[in-house]
Amino acid sequence: MAATDLHALLKSLRVWPPETTELRPFDPAAAPAEPLPLFTTWFAEAVAAGQPEPHTVSLATSDEEGRADVRIVMLHGADADGWSFASHATSRKGHQLSARPYAALAFYWPVLGRQVRLRGPVTAAPSEESQADLHARSTGALAAALTGRQSGLLSSQEELREESDAAWERARADPAAPSPTWTLYRLRPQEAEFFQGDPDRRHVRLRYVAEEDGRWRRELLWP
Repeated sequence: MAATDLHALLKSLRVWPPETTELRPFDPAAAPAEPLPLFTTWFAEAVAAGQPEPHTVSLATSDEEGRADVRIVMLHGADADGWSFASHATSRKGHQLSARPYAALAFYWPVLGRQVRLRGPVTAAPSEESQADLHARSTGALAAALTGRQSGLLSSQEELREESDAAWERARADPAAPSPTWTLYRLRPQEAEFFQGDPDRRHVRLRYVAEEDGRWRRELLWP
């Protein structure tokens, strides 16, 4: 197999090619007073524009020593209580959120040249709510949760197949089977930034900052 020239490959790529990306105008002066309505609108527009998996989001956490970690998770909802995602409390991210309950989320929707960045404290929902969230998902999601041991060491693929087969069987037989470590987390943003790409590189960055009185301060950032 011929070696890949990474640098040449990188130089051949474009960001936001016009045949697949629509860079829409964004007037920050017309943006709503709070970030949630704007997020809801942008999310719906990303879906309508055909953005693949717009509900996937990068989640950044840190461990007890302050070392950063990041992975892709799925958004489970967004409302006045925060932006929600889920995982096992015993997973790496679960341990990190227990030690340092503060995180950041980053959405990227290249079909519109848009990013949304959020950061703030994270809280865990009560067990009843977490289980309800799990059981509202697919049979496959329940089977994966019942397999458990997320982020733990795996001895072999055969061990995974055996555990997964058993979990699938249980999920099909008992759709209400509990997964005690499954936890719904909510990030309540203290900052929310909306980035709209511009073809002339005059990108628009609007940041919302939470004030102590519950209102939001809006400010523009240099691209």
